[in-house]
Amino acid sequence: MIERVVKLIKFIFKDTIKNKELILPVTPSSFEVNHGINVETINIHTLGDVSVAGYKLAPTYKVDCMFPAKKYPFCQPKADLNPYSYVKKFEEWCDNHTVLRYIISDTMVNTPVLISDITYGEKDGTGDVYATITMRNYKTLSVVQTNKTGNRSRSSTEKKTSPSKSYTIKRGDTLSAICRKHYGNAALYPKLAAVNGIKNPNLISSGKTLKLPAVL
Repeated sequence: MIERVVKLIKFIFKDTIKNKELILPVTPSSFEVNHGINVETINIHTLGDVSVAGYKLAPTYKVDCMFPAKKYPFCQPKADLNPYSYVKKFEEWCDNHTVLRYIISDTMVNTPVLISDITYGEKDGTGDVYATITMRNYKTLSVVQTNKTGNRSRSSTEKKTSPSKSYTIKRGDTLSAICRKHYGNAALYPKLAAVNGIKNPNLISSGKTLKLPAVL
């Protein structure tokens, strides 16, 4: 005859800030973990609908549990026999957005979570409370701050300290052609003429040296 050994699994909710933990008074018969990604469907001409893997979804956790009103043989040691004390605690964690560590012994579940909701009620006249607790995985966000003022200042300094170049006008040159070559924009020729004191941009002499600022 083969004897089955049933492990007493513990469902633990730990408030790491206050260093306090709550163990469900009765071990649930089952629990759920939902892990997945968002899959988008795109319709491509001639190919039809195509599934494309998207971003990762936050894992969700759900457990159906019982808060006993009296001592049962299957209760955890030191179980609180006031079922609504458990309800009050989970509602408090939910309302205060408390980050908890959800641990199920002898499993892979050991993760920070937020209580998203708790549904509870009585159903058999014993005073026991039956509840469904739903949780979502908690992830810390890191914010990178950018000193925009510093960047603008540095950029401005770079523009001021960038040395000007010079260009000697050759036969057949025009200011618009020179601007197109050095600045990528032929329409800047009036500014180049102003920098070099040229009154008529259409009249330039070969052999004359132009100042080419870094920025027009």
